[in-house]
Amino acid sequence: MEPIHFSQMPYERPELEELKKEIAALTQQLKDAPDYASARAVFLQKEEMEKHSSTLSTLASIRHSIDTRDDYYDQEVKFWNAAYPELQEYQQAWTMALLESPFRTEFAAEYGDLMFLNAEMELKTFSPEIIPQLQRENDLTQEYEKLLASAQVPFEGKTYTLSQMTPFKNDPNDVRRENAWKAEGQWYKDNQEQLDGLYDELVHLRDEMGKKLGYENYLQLGYYRMGRNCYTKEDVEKFRLAVQKYLVPVADGIYREQAKRLGKEYPMSFADNQLEFRSGNPRPCGTPEEILAQGRKFYNELSPETGAFFEMMLEHGLLDVLSTEGKEGGGYCTSIPDYGVPFIFANFNGTQGDVEVVTHEAGHAFAYYQNRDRIPMSACWPTSEACEVHSMSMEFLAWPWEEGFFGADERKFLYSHLSGALKFIPYGTMVDHFQHIVYEKPDLTPAQRHEAWKELLGIYMPWMRLNGEIPFYSEGEGWQRQHHIYSYPLYYIDYCLAQTVSLEFWAMMQKELRERAEAGEKQTAIPKTWARYMAYTEQGGSRTFTDLLKNAELESPFDEACLRGVCEEAKQWLENFDLAGIE
Repeated sequence: MEPIHFSQMPYERPELEELKKEIAALTQQLKDAPDYASARAVFLQKEEMEKHSSTLSTLASIRHSIDTRDDYYDQEVKFWNAAYPELQEYQQAWTMALLESPFRTEFAAEYGDLMFLNAEMELKTFSPEIIPQLQRENDLTQEYEKLLASAQVPFEGKTYTLSQMTPFKNDPNDVRRENAWKAEGQWYKDNQEQLDGLYDELVHLRDEMGKKLGYENYLQLGYYRMGRNCYTKEDVEKFRLAVQKYLVPVADGIYREQAKRLGKEYPMSFADNQLEFRSGNPRPCGTPEEILAQGRKFYNELSPETGAFFEMMLEHGLLDVLSTEGKEGGGYCTSIPDYGVPFIFANFNGTQGDVEVVTHEAGHAFAYYQNRDRIPMSACWPTSEACEVHSMSMEFLAWPWEEGFFGADERKFLYSHLSGALKFIPYGTMVDHFQHIVYEKPDLTPAQRHEAWKELLGIYMPWMRLNGEIPFYSEGEGWQRQHHIYSYPLYYIDYCLAQTVSLEFWAMMQKELRERAEAGEKQTAIPKTWARYMAYTEQGGSRTFTDLLKNAELESPFDEACLRGVCEEAKQWLENFDLAGIE
């Protein structure tokens, strides 16, 4: 179907039993196919059915996240939460028929063999006996997201959502900033019993599913559910050690410089660590409409492909970015397969994160749009760590256009963005380490989990002062605000692996801009870096993460030399960056 405006996309709940019958009938037809042409026709029919089903569930999910108070879409999300686990049983029968097809060689020749590798992994993630646990898991994650979306934080005589509190948590006024952190922390403390209870049940549910499927705990099942088809838990452990070795010292140095700029003692509080410059953190120089207009300029000048893509997004209402009452927190990009379009959801709040949404989430969206016609549908997206390379690298590719987003704060932003990438990786790695501890020891009490987080803060974020002055955060409980820990287990190291690759693109772009400056050429054009980005992106999900990198001549973040190299280059850039005149 041709794209239409998001508001006009029709939604109607399908009949669950009809969907089951349709998958079962197609499965039988695949088994009975007398030749490849017949099997291929059935395969393509199943693709169309899956696209439509995915479109409906995605529309319900997006509209629910835009307003979690809407009873109609609340009920629709509950329907899909219950339906998907039941459909998985029928999906598994289809997958087995595909794997056992006498035409597997022909399918692999036309559509690639990765779908068979992923299908084999998919079979290891499901059995009909875990349907009740899967349904309950969906309900609990929805309950968690609704709880956070419903937050009303009292502050300075008004009430705010968690997203709307962010500007106050960055305020240059020390007292106001600390009070904002305390107010938000108190909301989490007031709801801690529910947060503890939800997570405790989720951990035990996931552990139970892992054991029912024959694993020692949830971890191996979690890796399979994340589609990790080219690296292991041991590879991730090595990456974590490299982060501790190379990145934690670099990030520690950045925070020590920050403490000097602010006139604070090191280590600083959570509230002080959030303020990068005494004159305030970089802020976009325009309204939400002006930020989107500069996004349009950036994408139109970056390449013909990105220009056409962003115009299409604006024309069809595929961005919902304002922070409103009842809206789910955070931001995401998803796809609506029937129309071959992505959708971007965000909560603009007047901080530099607004610009990062336009670049980060649109990086995901552009990658999907470029690969929207791939068959099978699953090949439109690669695995999550590979997807995050699209988005995090696009953030850096926007650097030559940042003056239009930040005006006088451009230099602040460039410093903040690069230093933020280096400071983020230890945090993200800690989130992953924490989840491995939790799922290895599912019977830890809530208090023991908080203690484990507090210990990890000492290893990965020694610049955080933990003295109890800010409720919740200083008590080792701040992990409960991280949506992924509840809703997307083990999805966080993906960001760290991708951030490492994005720093490769950053370094590549710096070299190209230097060469262009020396040759007296236009400073915003980055054709060589862009060509490498496209070489990576245009592969879609047709290869594993490590193969995508290899094909685009990029280093793997699992190679210790990669992390060491980007750390050294970024550290040198920050140390030589001119902050003169910026307080």
